Amino acid sequence: MENWKTVHITNGLAKANVIKSRLNADGIDVRLQYEAVAEIMGLTADGLGEVKILVKEKDFDTAKNIIN
Repeated sequence: MENWKTVHITNGLAKANVIKSRLNADGIDVRLQYEAVAEIMGLTADGLGEVKILVKEKDFDTAKNIIN
């Protein structure tokens, strides 16, 4: 079992899905972690609406470079 690591935190599911698609295009598996309110609100207020983008530990550095 591989460890997953948070590579980026964004506000809103739409932005997270854009980043996910970009990483997937480079062959990097992505998991999104969020509360249901992120789907409804699409914004961040005191952490509500935050979406964590997780990648496998072995892909972390590559993913970080792609995002930045």
